[in-house]
Amino acid sequence: MRRSDWKSVLDAATSGALEHLDSLPHRPVLPAADHAAIRTALDQPPGTAGIDPTRVVEDLARDLGPHITAQAGGRYFGFVVGGLHPASLGAEVLVAAWDQNAPMFAATPGVAVAEELAAQWLLSLMHLPETSSVGFVTGGQMATFTCLAAARHEVLRAAGWDVEADGLVGAPPVTVVVKSGAHATVLRALRFLGLGERSVVTVACDGNDNVRPDALEQALRTIHGPTIVAAECGNVNTGGFDDFTAVADLADAHRAAGNPTWVHVDGAVMLLAAASPVMADNVVGLDRLDSWSTDGHKLLNVAYDCGIAICRNAAAHRAAMSIQASYLEQGTGARDPLDWGPEFSRRARGVGVYATLRSLGREGVAELVERTTRLARRFADALHESGRAVIVNDVVSNQVLVRWIAPDGDDGRLADEVMAGVRAEGSAFFSGTTYRGRRLMRISVSDWATDEQDVDRAVEALLRHARLATG
Repeated sequence: MRRSDWKSVLDAATSGALEHLDSLPHRPVLPAADHAAIRTALDQPPGTAGIDPTRVVEDLARDLGPHITAQAGGRYFGFVVGGLHPASLGAEVLVAAWDQNAPMFAATPGVAVAEELAAQWLLSLMHLPETSSVGFVTGGQMATFTCLAAARHEVLRAAGWDVEADGLVGAPPVTVVVKSGAHATVLRALRFLGLGERSVVTVACDGNDNVRPDALEQALRTIHGPTIVAAECGNVNTGGFDDFTAVADLADAHRAAGNPTWVHVDGAVMLLAAASPVMADNVVGLDRLDSWSTDGHKLLNVAYDCGIAICRNAAAHRAAMSIQASYLEQGTGARDPLDWGPEFSRRARGVGVYATLRSLGREGVAELVERTTRLARRFADALHESGRAVIVNDVVSNQVLVRWIAPDGDDGRLADEVMAGVRAEGSAFFSGTTYRGRRLMRISVSDWATDEQDVDRAVEALLRHARLATG
């Protein structure tokens, strides 16, 4: 085979990576987002003769490095973005070097088994049924899509319809029940699946955006035929948990009345709460439901991209996702990753989950969940005690909703000004949300590296900019 100077390339990449990682404690969290300057730095079109790979990597570190957001630095509190655990970083280096296209055991047996074990460990950690199937996909969106595809298959199969063979034209209608605070990716997945947003029945939530069981019960009374219910483990705004026992009881009754029923849990933010004894009261009944989705690159802190789709009914999961072809080597008896997700060619993303779980251990996973929740409460307590802000949600996990108190009454403008000031100085990053008609600041504590000092530094910056903005 042709050879390359791999050591020089890796040395250049390692040098650039270490420079970035070493800078995280003090570099601006958000770099200056000057589009023209970034284009000028990077716009070096391929020449006729090409360039040595080592120089390309050196140039990339030099030219792009200053424009990289410090998402893994402990002070990024926007968009529920996790950091990068060291074990995951090391695994990603190996995965890149191994360069495995990982759809089948026959092609890549090593990484297929690593993913199989990572799947088994996840089920055990979160106390989900051990016979459940697991797919490693790109993120929470595709994990939700995958689980809802399995749901669509099963509720239509129970109604006598083969959606994979016959499509949706002429199929019995499927009603999807979501709460008013459901994540937008659930609706987007329904569009991908051909069910459409008009198939949705929306039910009311309580003050923390948890579904109201009485509202769900009332909605289900009016629905007949195939039904999918979407619940949530860690609301994207409030971090709240639905009452899974109540949802499971209502689904059981609806199913017993002759309506094929599947309950999916969007756990992108906080499905890992099921691994923490301290959070156990929040997840009672979770294991009674039918499918669960989450982002490994959120709270578990594995590298992007990594979503996880879990289904109690493995046969429905496989039927919705699997594909056969004459040129493939299937039926080895081992787990083939392509049976559990929508991708064919795919990277070995489950290896990072394997490595991170081994490094953290059961106690480490639980501690990660509990620490992010504790630090979210530290944010909430400090901002509340300042008298300059109101905490809108009940802080039960890693999410905090903040309403800044503006003397002129324009709280939304003040929230945007405070966030903009903190971003501009680079001390931290926060993102906003519109929640029940109000513009608020949202705090997401999702990075394993965040500590009390990071929170206190961020609070100081927030309060300083609140004072500046209000005179």
